Amino acid sequence: MKLTWKTKAEKETRSLAARLGSLLHPGDIVTLSGDLGAGKTTFTKALAAALGVTRTVNSPTFTIIKEYEGRCPFYHMDAYRLDDSMEELGLEEYTDGEGVLVIEWPEMIEDQLPEDRLSLHLAYTGETTREIYAEAAGRRYEALLEEWKKA
Repeated sequence: MKLTWKTKAEKETRSLAARLGSLLHPGDIVTLSGDLGAGKTTFTKALAAALGVTRTVNSPTFTIIKEYEGRCPFYHMDAYRLDDSMEELGLEEYTDGEGVLVIEWPEMIEDQLPEDRLSLHLAYTGETTREIYAEAAGRRYEALLEEWKKA
């Protein structure tokens, strides 16, 4: 299942992310791809806030993954500097169902990711406009995408 949203301002993009965040449950995996400056980290911040994270969320480019507490653990990974040899990261520790995992630059570790997930692509279409493409793989994520469409 696939859906596309077009937003005209950063506020709309954050609102869309917040609606998704309110629907996420422990064990959910969301990947975010898109060019530098497309809004992946902005989107992630709104997701985290909707999950009750109160700490400042910023890109974990150099630390690879950051953990936050909210209504469930929130894991924010930036795979930009990684290659496909992720064994030492212990990705399975973050896909065990206890928290929500958001991965920026998933294409860098594609072979290591679970098939079932919600994949988002953010496209820069203007200074404040974006297109967000969503693709659900697996029953849980198809249901999530349906819920998000209605939210």
